[in-house]
Amino acid sequence: MGQARETVGGKSKMIRADNLWKTFGRHEALHGLSFSVPEGSAYALIGANGAGKTTAIRILMNILEAERGSAAVLGVDSRRISPRELAQIGYVSENQDIPKALTVAEYLDYLRPFYPRWDKSLEASVMGELRLPRERRIGDLSHGMRMKVALACALPFRPKLLVLDEPLSGLDSLVRDEFMAGLLRQLDETTVLISSHELGEIEGVATHVGFIEEGRLLFEESMSDLAARFREVHVTLDREATPPGRAPEEWLNVRAMGNVVSFVDCRFSEDRLGAEIESLSGGVRNVDARPMSLRSIFTALAMSARDAAESKKG
Repeated sequence: MGQARETVGGKSKMIRADNLWKTFGRHEALHGLSFSVPEGSAYALIGANGAGKTTAIRILMNILEAERGSAAVLGVDSRRISPRELAQIGYVSENQDIPKALTVAEYLDYLRPFYPRWDKSLEASVMGELRLPRERRIGDLSHGMRMKVALACALPFRPKLLVLDEPLSGLDSLVRDEFMAGLLRQLDETTVLISSHELGEIEGVATHVGFIEEGRLLFEESMSDLAARFREVHVTLDREATPPGRAPEEWLNVRAMGNVVSFVDCRFSEDRLGAEIESLSGGVRNVDARPMSLRSIFTALAMSARDAAESKKG
């Protein structure tokens, strides 16, 4: 029996992970990981390689089993996903096992009967857009072409949920563009969970983001809220700059060079920032607060986490 989907703000949660733990030998891959994906969103799960993104997705897809915690997909415990739910989920992974002996056309022929909602006109459209050769053996295709085959097989049945695990890894820029173009056409009717460290490519797609560090969720929020609260700040002084002895906790990666103090403000408020800058000794000549890209935000957070870890060791 399926569970009633949790709703927040009138929207169902298509995915819910609650306090997931997973170890491999002595390596703790997930450490109490919790996050949720709202219906209709494009949720980007980001983090460095080895942060736990793929482990989390494999638990959601019932490829791995968590040692503690629970997960639900489409309102169903992930350990009890049935063919009914699988017919509504598209899954694309960089390590996906696709039968290499079949041609692209033969693989599509094999898949269609499993999906009652398969749309052959959409299939033809996606195949044309991704420029896939129907009569070529899958084993003879490049890695990038095989990833496009996986996407072309995940879209024609119009899944309610599309799960993409590092789909852009190892692809050249042209193939990435073609892959993302094929994905974008589906966003109006599908909830998407995408894990990736190719942040420039997913920034134009994601509506929500969750940041994982060493198996823990540091935060999750909408892209609009994230963009609003992060600023790269450069303060020009009338004198030689030195980092403040006790910088506000929302200032990350504080640096001084020449007469400029630079930092990332992770809770940006123009009024508050002005008051905090007054704590810098010396006259303030200019303040430049710039919006940040997702890649720049990720880099700032990763550097801050690394610096914090090194200071603990010291």
